[in-house]
Amino acid sequence: MKKLLLLLIFASFLSAAILQAQPLNLRCENLENPIGVDVSAPRFSWQLTGTGRNIQQTAYEITVQAGKQIVWNSGKVNSAQSVMLPYAGKPLQSATQYSWKVRVWTNKGEVSGWSKEAFFYMGFLQPSQWTAAWITPGFTEDSIMRPSPLFRKEFSTTKKIVSAHAFITAHGLYEASINGQRVGDAYLTPGWTSYNKRLQYQVYDVTHLLTKGNNAIGVTLGSGWYRGSIGFSRPNFNIYGKDIGLLFQLKIGYSDGSSQTILSDGTWKTATGAIRYSEIYNGETIDASKEQAGWLMPGFNDAQWTAAKTANFSKSHLIATRNEPVKKHETFAPVKIFTTPKGEQVIDFGQNLVGWVVLKTKAKAGDSIKLYHAEVLDKKGNFYIDNLRGAKCLNTYVFKGSNDAETFEPHFTWQGFRYVKVEGYKRALNAADFTAVALYSDMQKTGTFESSNALINQLQHNIEWGQKGNFLDVPTDCPQRDERLGWTGDAQVFSRTAAFNMNVHNFFVKWLQDVEADQVSGKVPYVIPNVLDTNGVNSTGWSDVATIIPWNMYLAYGDKQILENQFTSMKAYVESIRKSSKNDLWNTGFHFGDWLFYRPEDDNDGNAAVTDKYLIAQCFYAHSTQLLVNAANVLGKKEEAQVYTALLEKIKAAFLKEYVTANGRLVSSTQTAYTLALQFDMLPESLRQQAADRLVLNLSNYGYHLTTGFLGTPYLCHVLTRFGYTDHAYKLLLQESYPSWLYPVKNGATTIWERWDGQKPDGSFQTPGMNSFNHYAYGAIGDWMYRKMVGLDTYEDGPGYQHIKVQPHIGGGFTHASASLQTNYGKLSSGWKLEGNKLTMHVEIPANTTATVYVPAKTVESVTENGKPVNTHTDIKMQGLENGYVVLQVGSGMYVFETEK
Repeated sequence: MKKLLLLLIFASFLSAAILQAQPLNLRCENLENPIGVDVSAPRFSWQLTGTGRNIQQTAYEITVQAGKQIVWNSGKVNSAQSVMLPYAGKPLQSATQYSWKVRVWTNKGEVSGWSKEAFFYMGFLQPSQWTAAWITPGFTEDSIMRPSPLFRKEFSTTKKIVSAHAFITAHGLYEASINGQRVGDAYLTPGWTSYNKRLQYQVYDVTHLLTKGNNAIGVTLGSGWYRGSIGFSRPNFNIYGKDIGLLFQLKIGYSDGSSQTILSDGTWKTATGAIRYSEIYNGETIDASKEQAGWLMPGFNDAQWTAAKTANFSKSHLIATRNEPVKKHETFAPVKIFTTPKGEQVIDFGQNLVGWVVLKTKAKAGDSIKLYHAEVLDKKGNFYIDNLRGAKCLNTYVFKGSNDAETFEPHFTWQGFRYVKVEGYKRALNAADFTAVALYSDMQKTGTFESSNALINQLQHNIEWGQKGNFLDVPTDCPQRDERLGWTGDAQVFSRTAAFNMNVHNFFVKWLQDVEADQVSGKVPYVIPNVLDTNGVNSTGWSDVATIIPWNMYLAYGDKQILENQFTSMKAYVESIRKSSKNDLWNTGFHFGDWLFYRPEDDNDGNAAVTDKYLIAQCFYAHSTQLLVNAANVLGKKEEAQVYTALLEKIKAAFLKEYVTANGRLVSSTQTAYTLALQFDMLPESLRQQAADRLVLNLSNYGYHLTTGFLGTPYLCHVLTRFGYTDHAYKLLLQESYPSWLYPVKNGATTIWERWDGQKPDGSFQTPGMNSFNHYAYGAIGDWMYRKMVGLDTYEDGPGYQHIKVQPHIGGGFTHASASLQTNYGKLSSGWKLEGNKLTMHVEIPANTTATVYVPAKTVESVTENGKPVNTHTDIKMQGLENGYVVLQVGSGMYVFETEK
């Protein structure tokens, strides 16, 4: 008996050891259980969990099944790779579900159990597999108001249903229902792409929506980006086409192994309903008296409806959705209801957000309520909408009259707002009747940041909400006025910050493909998708999105395929500059320059803030060429790497000749000029420190206020830290008066402003023609806060945080700062705290990674880990001393370092 007990204890111990490292959080194409994968070799990722330190994967085994049939078993593969492993089995079949699982071996001599099964469902791998027909309304449309058309189809099933998947896309936007229940929880589908070249479709598992017997499909369309008002020119309708159309294909699987397909065709019926008007900029009008009651259900009498028309629209450019769709997220109740000095009834939701307001209340038939939207109040406390320009941002609801409360909610529009003005409400406003709903792409929140300074914490809040409000399927510049376009300059300066706050991997993969699709002879338009003048291309800092974001995404996620996909685009862009350059100088064409920089008379004691636009162009020309060289090296393209390395030398030599004196002074003695020259290594080593000194002198002359615009701001604090001036970076960060990052915070901002002084100290506003209060570009300071202040970074030899750098920079009077990041390998975190002379660092490193940790200390002997001298730990390697840091090499695990400071 005793022997048996010992065996059981041993078995239990062995089982625990085996389960110590277990694969979790399985992803396919960086998505959890994706539906609608249209790549022939999807990639698999997982994370390891387990206690203890220095856990490394040494091998893995993946198995993929279709039902009970194994289509791929990798066998045991000796590799540490756990991110983006490509499928290598039998050819995958369209419209088929596959399950997969993985197990791993570790350096601890363990083998995990098999993970829980994950799945992926294939989309269409060939355009010919679309057998449905494009259909359009069968009636003559109102070409002015454009009420939303309704499409419906009834069908019957007689067998037991075991699976059903709907494939849907549209010219315009769509919402679909089956038997009165909404299909999916995505909004503004099929999303915005360069429609004539790339049109997304979505796939939904609708098994639970179907019933044996009669079923009804209902789809509502809106004009959206496809043919709605978008862009600057007037009239600005019908950018991609005048039509509105639906493509719908439903595959049903039965228990006897047979299947049935329901297709959009001429048998569908069409009409209009409650949505009488819907435009992105102007809002939506819903008249409940026009509602076609019961039209979403089987048995509805559609005899008066007209038959849909079939259309011969292309299907060759249809692609499955790779990025996360727009979904509903946070909701907000009113924090205040008040009457303005002008006598207007206004609701304050307390947060500048993007989405819409849901209204639920009673009223008489024919009564209407109008909701106007605004970001701010003027200095007298009145509702301010001048900065919306031509956008009406108005939702109108007309009641049918009912004993029960009626609920109104928009469908194909959205607003950027904090305040809502209500007209037509015939009694005192009731807070319970109004709910604000935030809409943004369904990206996982990955980063957190917190410090001892409340204003900086609010700045982080504003950075996050600027991203939420503007990452709405494309990275828009603003969400409120008559613009909301994918400006390339804004996106590139913020991309590294964005990748910390949220998982933007798929978001940018999708958008970058539209960047390439809309390039003109390699030249990159100002906005993507490009709905502006096709001649508006290649403005420096904007067009460099073609090289900067692919490289930033590679660093953040370690996905080599991003560089493979975009290399042609990157190369074409650099070549387009070379062709327009003279003597290796990019001194031609239009450039926005250091957009929206500080410019009170453009001078301050003789120190102009205006930076030569061609100097900026030359810096970014060099930077993009360097990134092309980097990508070529990663991809093993040795010849291209050599060619563009030689070009880079010429570009920098031309910069020195044209823009730098013999003593290292730049022709533009501005913060932006010195910042870019230093950030992009435009100066020889011998001239760099003096340039950094000149930069600091400039900062001092301006009283540590920013004079930089969109292009200089993101790099300024990074340059200061790099050249030993972190204390000056903190002075800038903590500046509270205009122009500074904290000036908007001190003035009640809940998002990042477009301008340093969107609302001036006297309460007046900047020019209303361009004055957004939700504009994320200046939020790029977050990148310095995360990577330098707290110190979470990644190395190029282990991108995607496979090789982690933890190097905090302490200062600014902060007593603590911490950050965490959900990487592809698991949670990474670091935080530092000062208590008297004692400095404590808490560090968490995920399994299957390594980290180089910099502890601020003068000697190794002064550092402890978990209360013991750090040099007595056998699982921590000493790397030496470097510029006031003790440098350590560690593996996964939790660490607590302490030292006297």
